[in-house]
Amino acid sequence: MSNSFLTKNALAHSLKSLMEHTPLNKISVKHLVDDCGLNRQTFYYHFQDIFDLLGWIYKTEAVESIAQYRSYNTWTDGFYRIFCYIERNKAFCCNTLDSLGRNHLDAYLYEVTNDLIMGVINELATGLEVNGEDKRFIANFYTLAFTGLMIQWMRNGMKDEPKLIITKLSGLIEGNFLKALHTYEKRPS
Repeated sequence: MSNSFLTKNALAHSLKSLMEHTPLNKISVKHLVDDCGLNRQTFYYHFQDIFDLLGWIYKTEAVESIAQYRSYNTWTDGFYRIFCYIERNKAFCCNTLDSLGRNHLDAYLYEVTNDLIMGVINELATGLEVNGEDKRFIANFYTLAFTGLMIQWMRNGMKDEPKLIITKLSGLIEGNFLKALHTYEKRPS
């Protein structure tokens, strides 16, 4: 592991630790570097500001690879892993949700969810003549619905059991991915 990665990781750990009890907008670079024993110059060598560090955390740490769950039979397991990440990092994610850094959480949720759904769409589209733009439109629709559901779950205090949410969601959309693809399938003239 490179020194740069270790330094970024130390800063990330400190930010997450501080966010356990302090709102993100109250955390300064000075608080952060004092907490992890680095200097301001080191921080600014790696990141432009705290929001840049926040984005880095979501991009690099967020969820263990969900690539293996990008199929119709396993997408619910991938979605469950996203819920688990949020639960394991509750203070960090909820603090981000209620801050100016919200766009980093939104971007993270969108990226991992869209990757998962796009895998399902591509699998189900095998043998169908559906253009890429239409596949992306379908995936975008479901991604926005799923991420909205996760945000609402967080806003409501994360009380509902993720497996129950996923079971309800799965029942609601069973067969609808394929139905949507058939709607956009090019018909022979």
